[in-house]
Amino acid sequence: MGTQLSVGKRTLAASLLQQEILPFPIMEFQVLVLLMSWFGVLSWVQAEFFTSIGHMTDLIYAEKDLVQSLKEYILVEEAKLSKIKSWASKMEALTSKSAADPEGYLAHPVNAYKLVKRLNTEWPALGDLVLQDSAAGFVANLSVQRQFFPTDEDESGAARALMRLQDTYKLDPDTISRGELPGTKYQAVLSVDDCFGMGRSAYNEGDYYHTVLWMEQVLKQLDAGEEATITKSLVLDYLSYAVFQLGDLHRAVELTRRLLSLDPSHERAGGNLRYFERLLEEEREKPLFNQTEAGLATQENLYERPVDYLPERDVYESLCRGEGVKLTPRRQKKLFCRYHHGNRVPQLLIAPFKEEDEWDSPHIVRYYDVMSDEEIERIKEIAKPKLARATVRDPKTGVLTVASYRVSKSSWLEEDDDPVVARVNRRMQHITGLTVKTAELLQVANYGMGGQYEPHFDFSRSDEQDAFKRLGTGNRVATFLNYMSDVEAGGATVFPDLGAAIWPKKGTAVFWYNLLRSGEGDYRTRHAACPVLVGCKWAQVIFKFSVTDSFVCSSSCQAGLVTYTGHPTIHDADVLGLVASSSDLTIQDAGDLGLVPYIGHPTGHNAKVLGLVPYTSHLTIQDAEDLCLVPYTGHRIPVRMLRQEKLKFCSI
Repeated sequence: MGTQLSVGKRTLAASLLQQEILPFPIMEFQVLVLLMSWFGVLSWVQAEFFTSIGHMTDLIYAEKDLVQSLKEYILVEEAKLSKIKSWASKMEALTSKSAADPEGYLAHPVNAYKLVKRLNTEWPALGDLVLQDSAAGFVANLSVQRQFFPTDEDESGAARALMRLQDTYKLDPDTISRGELPGTKYQAVLSVDDCFGMGRSAYNEGDYYHTVLWMEQVLKQLDAGEEATITKSLVLDYLSYAVFQLGDLHRAVELTRRLLSLDPSHERAGGNLRYFERLLEEEREKPLFNQTEAGLATQENLYERPVDYLPERDVYESLCRGEGVKLTPRRQKKLFCRYHHGNRVPQLLIAPFKEEDEWDSPHIVRYYDVMSDEEIERIKEIAKPKLARATVRDPKTGVLTVASYRVSKSSWLEEDDDPVVARVNRRMQHITGLTVKTAELLQVANYGMGGQYEPHFDFSRSDEQDAFKRLGTGNRVATFLNYMSDVEAGGATVFPDLGAAIWPKKGTAVFWYNLLRSGEGDYRTRHAACPVLVGCKWAQVIFKFSVTDSFVCSSSCQAGLVTYTGHPTIHDADVLGLVASSSDLTIQDAGDLGLVPYIGHPTGHNAKVLGLVPYTSHLTIQDAEDLCLVPYTGHRIPVRMLRQEKLKFCSI
């Protein structure tokens, strides 16, 4: 039986090549994978437009330029090119609207998908048509632009993005086809050919679940009388084989018979029908308890989404839809709004930041008005040319690589790039009390169509390659996430283990600690960036490192104690967020570090002037805890670390 199917596939392949229809439902996927891999290597630089809306806006202007070039050609041969002129008018109307507000236009994922599809499929086809005439000017312009066009990888990636949105937000193909998405500014619909492209993309990747959903939508729109370049028999060819792969023999037979009623001479369909009917007969002869689960499950045309590799997929997606776990009233009482001055940092005493508790344990806070609109636009301006596909670190090898579960582009900015970068870094330092000396470069991320980052940790686990150690740093102590745009729908930051969902608000920042007091990772902080349903999401992330080798930690760590031996250095104090005891530490140093200076025996007068609490040998641990200070007693200081919930009041 397996041999017969293999022969049937080869026969069908030969038949389809004769019909000049590519691709076709029953095909050799090995060849397709090799070709796609080769084209992916050739177009690595230009590809992956779909991963960044910021980069896709450039395509709007490229398309607008092509329309202008096309109009000039039409003026020369208008009489012969009535069909092309009609196309140009349609494109002119479209691009004039999209170019007026590129990001707003591309915020609708249907518009973004159709833009990629047009530039990858329809414009090149038009170029081939123009080549039949003497259209040197237009063809030259198209040839120049074409090398920067999206690729097949972009089109399939854009299709996958729409399917991701479909699954995450429980949207049916008909809703997406009509463009009825929340928060959209522009009307956008998918034509029959667009829907067919979606189904074909799913089919080419062996995703028969989505193939069925989208091919059924194609049939629905064809039955409604919509015009299309594809035929109903071609759609039935794909659909019948897809339902067969899902184990629905009854429907495969039904659809194949329908195909033969439209095209009785379709040899492949005839062979498939005989094969399907034989399998169906064998299935009926089996005892009921021996019938396949797939066959029983699909008798009512119900197809289940395939089992996913992500164990918390359902929880993750429900949080993205706003169906998160709500805090109990008792826990909600622990959440407050307050003015935050960073333990009396002089800059924040004058203009404190508004702080809001988003979650109680682990403590997650949001700060308001962290960046101005002007700063945000400047950051985006300098980051956009540096945007590249975001990578993840392979947990086994520690090597950076791209992954389907992270769809975005990012760039890394240094303080030397622009004064605004240094200003933002200083502001983060004032808010959190964490120095930027051991922080990563400022990372700017722009999410594309259905842009996301599935559940992950920001810290390195014990079973991973210690990439941070190779970089000469410790683990990531904390994450400071700036939202640089509002998002009309989707795009939340969710914590599946907590049930927390935090929604983007332009100009705000979210902050949490990734490590426990012991230095071990807090696994509750596993989080994700939900797919962007409608909108353009820009975010900025700063990770704070801990250099763990700069202090000695004895067994007292197990009890939440940190033991200082000898004379702790400024560096130790900086890393731990503790107060250094050193006769070389000056008042200026202390001000820079956000620490309390220890210079001989500071008097009460000095402390009052500085706004500090004087150090004396009589300062107790309890006093220190209340004051968020660390006591200095001799040369050996056992210090009970402050509870994480209190850190927001301390300069750490």
